[in-house]
Amino acid sequence: MTSWSACLIGSSVALWLGGAPALAVDIAPHRALYSLSLAATKSSSGVTGATGAMVYEWGETCEGWTVQQRFRLRLEYAEQENMEVSSTLVTWEAKDGLHYRFNERRLRNGELDEEIKGEAKLDGVDKGGSAEFTKPKAATLTLPAGTLFPTAHTVLLIQRALAGDQFVSRKVFDGATVENAGQITAVIGPELKPGPSAEDEKLPKSPLLNRPSWRMRLAFFPADSKQEQPDYELGMRLLDNGVSQDMTLDYGDYVIRARLDDIEALPRPSC
Repeated sequence: MTSWSACLIGSSVALWLGGAPALAVDIAPHRALYSLSLAATKSSSGVTGATGAMVYEWGETCEGWTVQQRFRLRLEYAEQENMEVSSTLVTWEAKDGLHYRFNERRLRNGELDEEIKGEAKLDGVDKGGSAEFTKPKAATLTLPAGTLFPTAHTVLLIQRALAGDQFVSRKVFDGATVENAGQITAVIGPELKPGPSAEDEKLPKSPLLNRPSWRMRLAFFPADSKQEQPDYELGMRLLDNGVSQDMTLDYGDYVIRARLDDIEALPRPSC
């Protein structure tokens, strides 16, 4: 999942875009539990079922934002052995959006598949920077001007949604692969007011969810790619406090749904 010069009062984030003050976004630190299931599949994929879970923690420190994500998914196939993939992700991002540390460990059927670790820095707002990897091996990338880190990108999406924009396209570096910043294009739907609905009745009861939100569709393209089709797409209902109420991951041949089962607020720092 992805997100951001910042002026901070408490946990209210205000990004500056093109020299003009942007709308403040009040991010709510939280821990969310999602159950994963197969939402759709094509016969050519061979995927017949999927089950799993994801725990996502978005925390706050005086200087930055932390993300801890634990993910486990079991894929069932018609004509081959089932496969289980899991990952643990830990990141820290400075509140000014200029410094980012990342560490992800991925397993396939219980065996280490890949571990990626490093940090990245930007030279200023809308400027480029560099990413230094220490795992899987030492490597350095030059980040292009305008690159955002994940939290900054999520905050930007909320700001643009609050402003009534319907389309956002930016380069985002998340450290998920040893590649440069990829292009993420987002289509934003109309604002959904908080209030009861048939869908909301299935959600956990929490004041964190009683917020305005927007349906968004994000398409992820690899760095320096000329391809017309994205690697994958993410659909979500994003609330104005940064909570993702539900998500779908569309890999083309099959779609995974992440349903929100539980959520709780995390403490804010005393700075």
